[in-house]
Amino acid sequence: MKNIREIALEEHHDFVGAKMGMWLFLLTELILFTGLFILYAMYRVRHAAEFHAAATELDVVIGTINTLVLLTSSLTVAVGIEALKRRNRKLAKWMVLLTVLFALTFLVNKYFEWSAKIHHGIFPGADELLSRSQGEIIYFNLYYAMTGLHGLHVLVGMGILLWVYFLIARKPSEKVVVAPPNIEYLKGAQLIASKGEQESWVIDEIKDDVVEVEVVIKKDPKKAGVDIPNIIKLENAGLYWHLVDIIWIFLFPLFYLIT
Repeated sequence: MKNIREIALEEHHDFVGAKMGMWLFLLTELILFTGLFILYAMYRVRHAAEFHAAATELDVVIGTINTLVLLTSSLTVAVGIEALKRRNRKLAKWMVLLTVLFALTFLVNKYFEWSAKIHHGIFPGADELLSRSQGEIIYFNLYYAMTGLHGLHVLVGMGILLWVYFLIARKPSEKVVVAPPNIEYLKGAQLIASKGEQESWVIDEIKDDVVEVEVVIKKDPKKAGVDIPNIIKLENAGLYWHLVDIIWIFLFPLFYLIT
């Protein structure tokens, strides 16, 4: 009787741990920005008039556009998550990609806004800024620190969303390769590749001259990428992106609307 060995193609996924890990990470982010908001409040109480005067130099129109962009991006990522749950891979791909484009739009607007300020000598350490009152110096230092840190989070969020996009959009096939030294355990046996309890594929006997076994699993193109691990990844990416939007909702009035 021939010896039959099985190679499991399923991977272990800890979905609960992934969700808890993301929530804990978001908690640390909230603590970080809460500390910055408290610092802002302390200095604003001391230099209220100077903060108001400095805020008049920010472009409220660009700030408003960026707010609308981020709010819309929260909607698109939420639609993408729901679409993936409903196995609508095409809509999910477009919504995630649209969210990334909104994020890029935000960063481009922020680039032009910062460039204008730097061109006029209003940036930390510049002689123009150092010639102003202490309150205005503190205001612009906080402005660059807090909006810059937020911009970094937007950039990271773009990278995460792009990664999830490629997971969803990748080619509908998987490869499983058995190579030396593991191939030695299969010599003279039958290889049974199985996924689940109902489907299995039986391959001919593994002969001594075989040095590598490769199994290609093809999937339905319309359903490829639509699985629980990818849904969890997109949900976690969406949670992170919602946090980025919430932080900006606080930053926008604190810096742009206090006039």
